[in-house]
Amino acid sequence: MSITAEAPRVWLVTGSSAGFGRSMVEFALEKGDLVVATLRSPAMLDDLRGEYSSERLLIIPLDVAKSEDIPRAFQEAKRAFGRVDVVFNNAGISLNGEVEGTPEDAARHLFDINFWGAANVNTEAVRFFRDENPTGSGGRVVVNSSYAGLSPITCAGYYSAAKFALEGLTQTLATEIDPSWNIKITLIEPGFFRTNANRKGARFPLHPAYTHPDSVAVQTRRFIELVTEPTRGKVVSGDPAKAAKKVYELSLLPEPPMRLVLGQDALQYARKQLRMVTDDFDAYESWSEDLLED
Repeated sequence: MSITAEAPRVWLVTGSSAGFGRSMVEFALEKGDLVVATLRSPAMLDDLRGEYSSERLLIIPLDVAKSEDIPRAFQEAKRAFGRVDVVFNNAGISLNGEVEGTPEDAARHLFDINFWGAANVNTEAVRFFRDENPTGSGGRVVVNSSYAGLSPITCAGYYSAAKFALEGLTQTLATEIDPSWNIKITLIEPGFFRTNANRKGARFPLHPAYTHPDSVAVQTRRFIELVTEPTRGKVVSGDPAKAAKKVYELSLLPEPPMRLVLGQDALQYARKQLRMVTDDFDAYESWSEDLLED
């Protein structure tokens, strides 16, 4: 299929400093679109600022954990380009540690960004598309979740919990949108890709109750070490630039899916989880019989 839009569109991308966000900004610009790149440290995109004029690229500071700043970002986009067509809701952090070994303040901080931050970007995007874009033009929201929102990751319980919560809220929001608004929402559920998310994320010491060499926690931590080493390409083959191309293609679909899993590893984990859920349903289906009031 062609992956070129008929006219330049305006993208608003959160978490643009690296990884999926940076790749999405670069690809949209390469395709001739206009981009509002938001991130906590705008200086990280100085190279792009030197390559593209302000007529193509607007870089603004945004910490999605500060909910009051999210509408401001959309208004700056409107002042610069008149509208927003696609929101890539991508900002997030990682956190590794057993559920018992993760401090509550760290878990709450993760939820402030990965759940509340993303949720507030979603709702502001819907409001903006409906109330401020040209009537009927609507828009697209692409939410960068994770396969962890379908299949929980050992040693990343709170990360998985935030993604599960975001998936539930996003899917509910999608059902509430009036079709006449012409707003489409899709959850992206990638597997492991070459990003700095795991390397830069918080990592807590192994909880003493899980130190047996054969424990799932120990084995998972060994894998985490592999995927965060500089040579991790031998283990993690996902290329965020290729994922950005798929997201761009998705943004052009007239009727995009509710979910898009990216990566063979993510598909494997998701399908395994679905089989486990279905097996439990089937095994205990009879327990749902004869439960109505007499």
